[in-house]
Amino acid sequence: MPHSLAGLRSFGARLVDLNGRIGAWFNRITPKGLYPRSLLIIVVPMVLLQSVVAFVFMERHYNMVTRRLSAAISRDIGAVVSLYTVLPQEKEAAALRRIAWQDLDLAVDVLPPGPLPAPGSRPFFSILDTFLSGEIGERVKQPFWIDTVGRSDLIEVRVQLSDAVLRIFAPRNSAYASNSHIFLLWMVGTSLVLLTVAILFLRNQIRPIENLADAAEAFGKGRDVENFRPRGAREVRRAAVAFLEMKRRIERQIEQRTTMLAGVSHDMRTILTRFRLELAFLPEGPEVDALRKDVDELQGMLEAYLAFARGDPGEQAALTDMAQVIEDLRANAERSGAAATASFMGPPLVQVKSDALRRCLGNLVSNAVRYARALEIIGTRDARWLLVSVDDDGPGIPPDMREEVFRPFLRLDDARNQDAGGTGLGLSIARDIARAHGGDILLSESPMGGLRATLRLPV
Repeated sequence: MPHSLAGLRSFGARLVDLNGRIGAWFNRITPKGLYPRSLLIIVVPMVLLQSVVAFVFMERHYNMVTRRLSAAISRDIGAVVSLYTVLPQEKEAAALRRIAWQDLDLAVDVLPPGPLPAPGSRPFFSILDTFLSGEIGERVKQPFWIDTVGRSDLIEVRVQLSDAVLRIFAPRNSAYASNSHIFLLWMVGTSLVLLTVAILFLRNQIRPIENLADAAEAFGKGRDVENFRPRGAREVRRAAVAFLEMKRRIERQIEQRTTMLAGVSHDMRTILTRFRLELAFLPEGPEVDALRKDVDELQGMLEAYLAFARGDPGEQAALTDMAQVIEDLRANAERSGAAATASFMGPPLVQVKSDALRRCLGNLVSNAVRYARALEIIGTRDARWLLVSVDDDGPGIPPDMREEVFRPFLRLDDARNQDAGGTGLGLSIARDIARAHGGDILLSESPMGGLRATLRLPV
């Protein structure tokens, strides 16, 4: 019993593994899009149904019709052979030809006695050759030879008698259901009509889903969603209405947050301005210099907090020359004292929020300048993606901390801190801007020995 249970478990495991492999193979060969999958759902059953109908029709109808027609013409040939044996020899040829032609629609020739031609190769799919040979063999008890393919419109049958060879020609359509092309044309025609209707109908049903996906993608990238309204089936309309309501709520929340931050920024800047004025009237000294430094640091922290919270929601995407942006970043890095190089490959114009993207890349470059002596900025653009990588020769970031550094206000304890002396928001702001464009920022080891920060945006 234990061996039986183990065998059953092993068989079940193999069955599950086989099922998984079949499923994986099926997923690889089937299309991934909704439109082609919907077409398959319609086309495959239709093709299977047409195939079954064609098989049943050919197997039952054509076989039955061909068998009956072959039996009828075999009886006529048997009658001709019997008539030849009973007619007087002097009149047999003329009378046999006249009777066969007028009454049986057969052309008969009486040939001198001799051997029959060698049997030819049978057609592979000819049901006529099979049925007619069997029927003639039953009706005519004499050696015979049959040719169903020599002439496309005639069937030739030769029957060997003791004193002659009868050669008989019969119309092919009298022994074979020759209207198969009509059935095939009807089947192909109806299939094409159904397929055309399915393509047009499905295209109209899929288009609203594609429009909804395009609108969601554009909104996720911070672009305007123009000329979009709910269309299509009831379920698609519900999804579109839900998307528009979500879009309005997000825009209202961003507007409220922007208004609040504008008020906070104004009030805080007013207080800082008063501090600066009051410090300007104080006599110079170490204490006053320390206070000015604290005020400047507080001003920088305030600007960083507001930039992180605000996220530049009001800026609209526009065509931006990324080659020029990268060159400006290189110049800024050199002014900060670092040895910097820059290059860009591909079409430079990209639809992005220019100021936000400059801030994003500026944070990456300033982070590299703070901890490295040399850096390299490389940009590439293809049909789908914009990639900008910033490499440096600094101390880098440990692999297990490369995701943690994107958390707001996080400071590292080791030699590399992404915002030393600041707020710990540099990389957080950069990633937020990248994700607002539908992309992301990834950190990895640089070929220069330090850190590589890669901005990846869809275009």
